[in-house]
Amino acid sequence: MTGVPASAAGGSSPAKQANPASLEKTPKGASVADVSAVGAPDAVEPTAAAGPGAAGPDAGPADAADGRAPRGGKLAAAAVNQASVWNIANLLTMLRLILVPGFVALMLADGGYDPAWRSLAWAAFAIAMITDLFDGHLARTYNLVTDFGKIADPIADKAIMGAALICLSGLGDLPWWVTIVILGRELGITLLRFIVIRYGVIPASRGGKLKTLTQGVAVGMYVLALTGWLATLRWWVMAAAVVLTVVTGLDYVRQAIVLRRQGIAAREAASEETEA
Repeated sequence: MTGVPASAAGGSSPAKQANPASLEKTPKGASVADVSAVGAPDAVEPTAAAGPGAAGPDAGPADAADGRAPRGGKLAAAAVNQASVWNIANLLTMLRLILVPGFVALMLADGGYDPAWRSLAWAAFAIAMITDLFDGHLARTYNLVTDFGKIADPIADKAIMGAALICLSGLGDLPWWVTIVILGRELGITLLRFIVIRYGVIPASRGGKLKTLTQGVAVGMYVLALTGWLATLRWWVMAAAVVLTVVTGLDYVRQAIVLRRQGIAAREAASEETEA
């Protein structure tokens, strides 16, 4: 009588039989599968060649059968996404938000005209402006863009600039019309972006970036207690900032009108193709 393979007779193959010596070393409470794995030195581990249906070491039988992600995969991914909010770009944005009340307190300390307190206020404002330059760059370069950053970053920008302008106008160092023009433009363009977002996004232009830089330098010079020719220079820098503010604001309005027209035309063309 010819020999019948152990697998066909219902017995265990040598690779699946547990080694008695290994059973003695098996930790208490280990499962039968764990014991069998210890006694199978010749077992072949699954490789990438198994195809998309191959499951990882933690996947259950059902997961290995239909190629689904291991149990808990979605929870793990959610945990990673939640942790990604606490990245360096968002931390810099949070720092800028925290600096706003600190800047106001330093700006108005001792009546708001003490050169020492104004210098400390300038330092807080400068730190806020520097972090504004870096957080967006870091977020885009290292793929750290989050929903929190998209919302908090523009709020932090408007908050520190608005606080500085209002403090300067309240102390009589800057005419109120300058503050109204700059803040009115910033709020108006932000609202305009939301109105036309259904048709597309208005990208930041080089003129807009130059405007932001010029505004930061001008406001920073007004925060400091400057006299003489430096006080005259800061007036000219602020004048340039106001001109750039108005010109770039009008350009954004033009872009919004063009973007809206293109969006409406694209929708009408798509509607005609659907009807045809």
